[in-house]
Amino acid sequence: MSLIDLYLQFIDANKRGKRLQPNGNRLSSGTITNYIYTLNLLRSFSSEKSFELRIRPVRYLTTRQLETEKNYWRKFYKRFTDYLYNDCGHFDNYVGQTMKNVRVFFNYLNKGLTLGVGDFHKSFYVRKEQIPIFPLMPHELNFLINNKKFEASLTRRMIEAKDFFVFGCTVALRLSDLLNLKKSNLKIVNDQQYLVVRSVKTKVDTLIKLPQYATEIIAKYSTKRKLLPVFNKSNLNTYIKRLLEKAGLTQPVQKLRERRGMTVELKSKMRYPFLRLCDIASSHTMRRTAITTMLSLGVPEQIVRKVSGHSPASRDFYRYVAWSQTIQDQEMERGFAHLQKMSSAMDNADS
Repeated sequence: MSLIDLYLQFIDANKRGKRLQPNGNRLSSGTITNYIYTLNLLRSFSSEKSFELRIRPVRYLTTRQLETEKNYWRKFYKRFTDYLYNDCGHFDNYVGQTMKNVRVFFNYLNKGLTLGVGDFHKSFYVRKEQIPIFPLMPHELNFLINNKKFEASLTRRMIEAKDFFVFGCTVALRLSDLLNLKKSNLKIVNDQQYLVVRSVKTKVDTLIKLPQYATEIIAKYSTKRKLLPVFNKSNLNTYIKRLLEKAGLTQPVQKLRERRGMTVELKSKMRYPFLRLCDIASSHTMRRTAITTMLSLGVPEQIVRKVSGHSPASRDFYRYVAWSQTIQDQEMERGFAHLQKMSSAMDNADS
């Protein structure tokens, strides 16, 4: 049977709610989109490498035929991952997610369609890596919020991008939730504005008290349909990079990724000899900045988790905790250095 035809059937089952999450909920549109990306990769791999993708039930195969089937899928894994790494230039995290999607598809064939295609997919290794985070420091975010001279130097569209970015760096919402904000997401309690959001991804309700500058941003752009200026993800990432470059956030950064378990340092694709903070900034920077800012300012972890929607056992969340601890340590060092200078000045005065 054609693997591609069965994968199309798999995607259709997800879209129509015939295949559900273990808790009975329908799969999110983002998850289905990831499955479609994997389908596109499988199609391009099969076409470019002339590799026939087929599925063969194994119930009535002989021992020799089973060995042949095992070799086929071993060969598929080797050649497909080589294609993802060498031809597409992907890193461990993306390759691992792609192979995870393939494994989910095989589970659907066995359990959802009861085709009995074997458990060869269990040998498909799912690699993971810890992608580095680069949030803005509190003083850098403060510059974007309060520097009116800098804002006056921006075009209208760049001001809209700045306001969208600042708002995102404040509320810690995922981009999908930010793009869907409407007037119905606002709640006023004792003259204070709150943002009430149910996450598109996790279905978790979040209540966020808005600071004055965030309410001013909403007042500038709020319409019947949206609370914030409208962007698509690709254009927003471009505007964010330009914004941070104009703001002078061009300090060099070292971004390390992993390919086949080996560390690779990313190089600048521009005229600069090194990667700059503005070059690697994206829509993800907003959420990361909001979380680390709250933590570095001393907001308790459980409250930040409630705002961000992370589970108590989330490994990703503790990466933010570690980063914010670094910021706190730097502030403590400045404080003790200032104290040391005061002590030295007093000693000199006494002498």
